[in-house]
Amino acid sequence: MFSGFIFFSISDYSYTDFYKRLEIRAITMAKIELEDDQDINVVKEIRQDFLEELPNEKITIIDLQQFDIHSKSNLSIPVSFLEEIENLKRAYYKNKNTFYSGIKYHNRGKDYLVIVSAENYYNTHHIVYLRNLLFIASLISILIIIFIAWFFSRRVLRPLQMIIGDMKKISTENLNFRLKEPQDNEELRSLTSTFNNMLNRLETSFETQKNFISNASHELNTPLTSIIGEADVTLAKERSKEEYIISLKNILEDAGKLDKKTKALLFLAQTGYDGKAQTFISLRIDELVIDVKETVEKIYPEAVIHLDFDSLPENPDKLTVNGNTQLLHLAISNVVMNACKYSKNRKVNFALAASDKNVIITVKDKGIGIPENELPYIFDPFFRGSNTENFHGYGIGLPLTRNVIKMHNGSVIATSSKAEGTIMEIKIPIAP
Repeated sequence: MFSGFIFFSISDYSYTDFYKRLEIRAITMAKIELEDDQDINVVKEIRQDFLEELPNEKITIIDLQQFDIHSKSNLSIPVSFLEEIENLKRAYYKNKNTFYSGIKYHNRGKDYLVIVSAENYYNTHHIVYLRNLLFIASLISILIIIFIAWFFSRRVLRPLQMIIGDMKKISTENLNFRLKEPQDNEELRSLTSTFNNMLNRLETSFETQKNFISNASHELNTPLTSIIGEADVTLAKERSKEEYIISLKNILEDAGKLDKKTKALLFLAQTGYDGKAQTFISLRIDELVIDVKETVEKIYPEAVIHLDFDSLPENPDKLTVNGNTQLLHLAISNVVMNACKYSKNRKVNFALAASDKNVIITVKDKGIGIPENELPYIFDPFFRGSNTENFHGYGIGLPLTRNVIKMHNGSVIATSSKAEGTIMEIKIPIAP
């Protein structure tokens, strides 16, 4: 486009310039041929020295008193061009590559038309040369631009291709692999950082699934093994009535454990749904907290639970949430019962507060605590801390609580250190 702009600009200028040259020759020839009282020799010398002869240059002088320009003549000049000169005193005309410039000249009471014509050698030589030069220069420029574009695109795309290659290497077997983050490209660095963060979440999810399968297999396999083993031993030989009764009691006890674990697992799966099938109502969380305290005290009569309402808001509407009463009761009860169980019935602080957006329930105990390196896994199904061997449990309570609170668009945060106790904080959005 730039070369085309130059070409047509120069072409148009060359036409205008050539017409001016012809006009100067017309004026000069008019003075030479029609003026008698001037030094004709001087004009002729000027023309000879400074006005070189043009290709096929022709000069035509028409006496308007003797020649009728409105009638057809043997001249090769159009009548319309002659009339334009007479009316406007100067005019230009082009026929193929021959250019005409005409003026109306007045001398001694007579009017003359002086017309000079010639071939435009600028158009036939210089413009053609310029066109070829621009065409070649454009081709060379395009090749240079293509090379530069290829070079820079390779420089930009090479890191991207390396990232794609590394991404293709990632599978479920090597989720610990991470992409290298380029430091000289902010966009690619942000892309690789986002992808690495996604890998972190996927790896955590896969590890959670692995832990669940491993723990679930162990928890379900243990009572099944006991049942099968007890039945094999009992059937190995004939037993007395008392021995059969004892064996059946052992089988019944292990079957009961298996039944509880299976039901807990199914209920945990149900709370993993989106909650649309659950009935949500507007309820007062302070009333629910009081009910939870009474329920836990019935299950653990030795428990010491201190209910702290010192931080209750003045506006009671901030204690209202949209939720399922049974599920929230179960979720909060699990947290309080864990606090009582793992603190060996020492004092448990059960507090209720509210912010502008959330109801906040805090359960604080002074029990065995949770090892810091095990905190990320306490919400995994069937996971139990390494310091809980002496306490009965299945590892279902906290995952169940987490699922229920998530159904209510809330969150559960645990902070703890071994032998110093645990703080569980539950946040549930206030009803609009």
